[in-house]
Amino acid sequence: MNDIMDKVAIIGMGCSKFGFNWADSSDDMIIEAAYEAFDDAGVDPQNIQAAWVGTLISGMMGIRLARPLKLEGIPIIRVENGCGTAIAALRDAALSIVSKTYDLVLVVGFEKFKDLGYNVVSNLDDVMYSHGRSAPGEYALAATRYFHTYGIDKETLAKIAVKNHRNGCLHPKAHFRREITLEQALSAPIIAWPLGLFDCCPRTDGAAAAIICPHELADNYKSDYILIKGIEIATGAGMGRMSKSYDYCHWEESFTAANRIYEQIGIKEPAKEISLAEVHDCFTINELFAYEDLGFCPRGQAKAYIDEGFFERDGQLPVNVDGGLKSFGHPQGATGIRMIYELYNQFRGKAEKRQIQDMRLGLAQTVGGTPGFGGVSHIAIVGGG
Repeated sequence: MNDIMDKVAIIGMGCSKFGFNWADSSDDMIIEAAYEAFDDAGVDPQNIQAAWVGTLISGMMGIRLARPLKLEGIPIIRVENGCGTAIAALRDAALSIVSKTYDLVLVVGFEKFKDLGYNVVSNLDDVMYSHGRSAPGEYALAATRYFHTYGIDKETLAKIAVKNHRNGCLHPKAHFRREITLEQALSAPIIAWPLGLFDCCPRTDGAAAAIICPHELADNYKSDYILIKGIEIATGAGMGRMSKSYDYCHWEESFTAANRIYEQIGIKEPAKEISLAEVHDCFTINELFAYEDLGFCPRGQAKAYIDEGFFERDGQLPVNVDGGLKSFGHPQGATGIRMIYELYNQFRGKAEKRQIQDMRLGLAQTVGGTPGFGGVSHIAIVGGG
């Protein structure tokens, strides 16, 4: 059942500059993103009835919005669900609209890693993976297994990195705005073989915001809003490495969430019906997994699609045209809303040099955890109003 489809409109969005924002506090970035959204929607902040805030480790409770945005007194709920925190927060907020509890809701995702210090981030890895395991190490296991199973090599992953850096150069708010060559990607320092420096996204500072309302009220604010078609979350038990059936070559949670949301919306051929996808390229191997798990190409055939340019900005199904996590950056609490921010601007024809023509449906996908270790996958699909 899809209780959200076409019932919730996104009428305003904002995004801070992503990067190592040493000069900006969390409050600064929240204000930057939220006030862009307020201005975009033509909404007075004091008319916001409730808010959701998503952050992984950069703050507790709703006070993280109430203080900088002067929203004292309204319900503000803090959400955390790994790297999918932002989409999870948007889903909860959208359900509050569908239930007719509120008519005007703010959603903000943010993260401020750099002020926490290296030891805090390192300890986060210890808590999540334990005994010296790390996110690069876990994804490296998946990459080597995929290499072995399907006969590809590092060059396939390097092409994903080159694409995303090329795309990121076109967005003024992206963390890394520099093209790289295939040779640079292949010769970069190894982080966890076969993953090199350019296969790994940065932990970034940033914030993103959305303002939502019931569809029937959206025209009161603007004409070029977008609609939420569906949001699905699938959570695993983290037992992949204990199962003989798990192949380390896909995300079961992403496959499950995708099939469920496609059935709800009526999507039969996602590679043809989706105009643009923003997927979770925390590591290049994960973007490759997304191609197959989301049904953009048959399992095991991603290399051929990459080689022919299928996912390039001018290809049949552009992916990560704003640079993705790899180039735009990855503040975990903000990433999912940042993805929808790109889709929102694409639908409104305001993506400048990144603009995709004939936008019909846009997809955003985030995952939390690592292949085999288990986790959660979030998928949101949006369309024009």
